[in-house]
Amino acid sequence: MTERIKLSRRGFITAVVGAGGALVMGISRPLMAATAGAEPWETPSDGTAFTPWIKIDTAGKVTVYVTHPDIGNGVITQSCAYVREELECRWEDIRAEYAAPERDHAMGSAYSAVGGALAYFSGRSTSEPRRTAFMTAAAGARERLKAAAAAAWGVDAGEVAVAEGLLSHAASGRSAPFGEFVQAASQVVPEAEPAPKTREQWTFLNKVDPAKIQIPEIVTGKAVYGIDVRLPGMVYAALRQSPVMGGTLVSYDFEAIRNMPGVRAVVEVRPTDPGEPDRIKSPFPMGAAMNGSAIAVIADHYWQARTALDALPVVWDDGPGAKWKTTGMIEEAVMAATRQPGGTVELSVGDVEAEFAMGGTILEAEYMTPYCDQVQMEPLNCTVMVSDSAAEVWTPSQHTQQVFALTVQETGLAPEQVKVHQTYVGGGFGRRVFGDDSRMAVGVAKGYKGVPVHVIWSREESVRQGRYRSIMGASIKAKLGDDGLPVAMRTRISGGPGYFTMGIADTVLPLIVPNVQVESQVVSDIHLKVGPLRGPGYNSTVFFYESIVDEMARAAQEDPLDYRIRLYDRWEDKGWVNILRVLKEKSGWGQPLPAGHARGVSIGNWGMGGRAHHGTTLGAVVHAEVTSHGEIRVHRIDVAFDTGRVMNRDAVRVQLEGGTIFGLNLALNEKLNIENGRIVEGNYDEYPVIRMADTPEIHIHFEALTDHDRYDEIGEPPVGPVGPALANAVFHITGKQMRTQPFREHDLGQGGGV
Repeated sequence: MTERIKLSRRGFITAVVGAGGALVMGISRPLMAATAGAEPWETPSDGTAFTPWIKIDTAGKVTVYVTHPDIGNGVITQSCAYVREELECRWEDIRAEYAAPERDHAMGSAYSAVGGALAYFSGRSTSEPRRTAFMTAAAGARERLKAAAAAAWGVDAGEVAVAEGLLSHAASGRSAPFGEFVQAASQVVPEAEPAPKTREQWTFLNKVDPAKIQIPEIVTGKAVYGIDVRLPGMVYAALRQSPVMGGTLVSYDFEAIRNMPGVRAVVEVRPTDPGEPDRIKSPFPMGAAMNGSAIAVIADHYWQARTALDALPVVWDDGPGAKWKTTGMIEEAVMAATRQPGGTVELSVGDVEAEFAMGGTILEAEYMTPYCDQVQMEPLNCTVMVSDSAAEVWTPSQHTQQVFALTVQETGLAPEQVKVHQTYVGGGFGRRVFGDDSRMAVGVAKGYKGVPVHVIWSREESVRQGRYRSIMGASIKAKLGDDGLPVAMRTRISGGPGYFTMGIADTVLPLIVPNVQVESQVVSDIHLKVGPLRGPGYNSTVFFYESIVDEMARAAQEDPLDYRIRLYDRWEDKGWVNILRVLKEKSGWGQPLPAGHARGVSIGNWGMGGRAHHGTTLGAVVHAEVTSHGEIRVHRIDVAFDTGRVMNRDAVRVQLEGGTIFGLNLALNEKLNIENGRIVEGNYDEYPVIRMADTPEIHIHFEALTDHDRYDEIGEPPVGPVGPALANAVFHITGKQMRTQPFREHDLGQGGGV
C-alpha cells in the first residue's frame, strides 16, 4: 500500500502506436483496468491493443485501464479523474475498461506491482501508488503530444498549451485536437519523464466533483451484474452446502428428481484438501477460500434447479460443529476466554496489575459483538465454463486476481488457460474479497463441463454459508487517576477463528494510557467461517473502547465529549481533538432536548496501525430517543472526520452517509444465531435491515480535515463510531448501559433490564 513507484528514464516505456493508430502510454510498474460499459468484459472494437496503459485513439478518445472493480464507491471515476488532471483531455472523452488478471500474470505481475495484494481490490482509489501511477503515465502522454505538435509547428514545446483535449500555440494561432498528433507523439522519446503536478497546480482534482461514470448504465438498466450474465447454451445450478460448516455429504438420491422438468444432473463438490500445495501465488491465502462439502442441481432454468434441489433427498454428517447447540454456548465460550489471561500479548506497557493493587477508582466491564453477515443486495453467484483445456469465469467479485488464482487452483489448469471477467457488483462490503463463492462455482462447473454454468446461491444459502464478521468479546478493567483520566487499562479480547485484531492494540486509547496490557485469545473449536465485513475488527473494538471511555467520563463526573477532548489531547495527532470540537459546535451538543432524548458521542480511527497522522479518524454524535415502550429512534447523526485531505467531496459525502447507515444497522439490528451448529437466519424477514423511513438526518462536516498530506479511506471509518455513540446516548436517557449488540435485544422499556 505504501510502496512508492520509482521511475527512471529507462523505466518508462516509450509510447507506441497501438491498433488503429492509438497512442498507448505506460510505465514498467504500470496501471490497471475497468470499463464503464454495460458489459465490462467486452473490449470496444477500436481498442484491440490491450496494455496496462492509457490509450488515445485518432479521434482523441482516451481509454483508462483500471483493475479495481467499482462496487458503488467511485473507484473507476477516481482513476479517470487522475488521468483527466494530467492529460487535460475532455472529461466526456474518457472511458474506462477492466484489465484482466490473466494479463497481469502473463506480464509478470505488471498490474499488481502497483498496490501489491490490493491492486485488484475494490477500494483504496486514493492510495499513493495508484495515484502516482495514473498521473505519471498521463503526464508523459501529455508532454509527448505537446512535443509532437511543437515539432510540426516549428515552435518550442514549452509554448504549446493543452486544454480540453486541444493543443494550441497562442503566438501563431494554431490549434489541433489530440488525435491529429497521436501517431507522431508515439515516436517522441523525451530526455526525462515529467513529474506529476503538485496539488497547487491541479485544475480538475479538488475542483470538480464528477459523478460516477457508470451511473448512466445503471439507471438505464444496461449494466450487467453477475446475476444478469447470459451466455449461449448456459445452464443454471442451485447450490446447497453442508448446513453445518465443516460437515460432509453422506448420500443423495438423484433418481428422486431425475425426471423433474429441466433437470440435467447433480454435481457433488468435495471439500478442498487443506494440505494441497498452491499451484499459483494468490493475493490472499488460498486457505481463506477452500470449498466445503456441497451439492448442486443443474437444470435449464434456475427455478427448475432450485425446485429440484429442495426435493432432492440428501443426508449430511454434521461433523464437530453440531456441538454448538445454541448461540448462548458460543457467547459464553467467547466471554469465558476474556476472563482469563490471554494467549497472545498484543501490547504491554508499564505494570497494570501493580496499579490495580494500589486501589482507587477502578472500572470493569464486559462487551460483546455477534456474528454478522454482509447481506449484500445481489446474492452470491458466478458463471463458469470449464473444459479439459480451458476455464472462463464471469464474476461479481471484489478481487478478480484472487478469483483467477483460485480458478487455476481448483481446475488444475495452467494460468494461460484461464480467463476471468469482472461484472458489475451488487454490493460487496467484504463478502466477495476472498473468492470462496467463485471457487465453489468453479467446483460445480468442472463437474458439468463444456457449457457455461451459472451457479446461484439462494438468499438463504448466501446468509447461512457466509464469511461472517466474527463474534468478539472484551473484558476491560481500567483505573482512573486523580485527574479522572485512565492511568492503567487491561483489555482481554477473544473471538472465533480468523477474527480480525485491527484496533485492539494499535489504536489511540491503549497508546495513551501509561500502564496498559492488551491480550487476545481465539476460541479455536468454533466452526463458523469468517471474513472481512466493512471495517473488520475496528467495527467491534471501537464499540468496546468508546463504551468504556463513556463509563470513565461518568465516573469522573464529566461531560463525555469534554472528557474525550481532554483524554485524546494526550495524542500527538490533533485531528482527534479537532473532530470532537467540530462535533461539539455542529451537533448542538449541550443544547436542551425533549424528555426521552439525548446525544451520545464516539470517535475512532480506521487504518492508523499505531501511527499518528495515518488512517482516517472519524467521530459521530447521535441524537436518539427512547420511547416509553423502549423503542430506539435515531433522529440525527453528525459526522466529522480527518482523512488529511479529500479528492471528490461529493463522493466522500455519500460514502460517509452510506457507511453511517451501515454502522447504525450493524449496531441496532444485526445478529446471526446458531442452533445445532446451523445458522438460523436465512433472509431479510429474519435478519432485519434498516428501512429508509427509519434513516435519520445525517450531517457530514468537513471542517476537521487537517490538510495532512494523505488521502485515506472513507468507506470503513463511519461503521465503528456510530454504534457506541448510540449506546452512550441511550444510557443518558435510560441509565441502562448496552454492552452487547444488537441493541434491539435490550429491554429499554420502563422497568426493563439490560
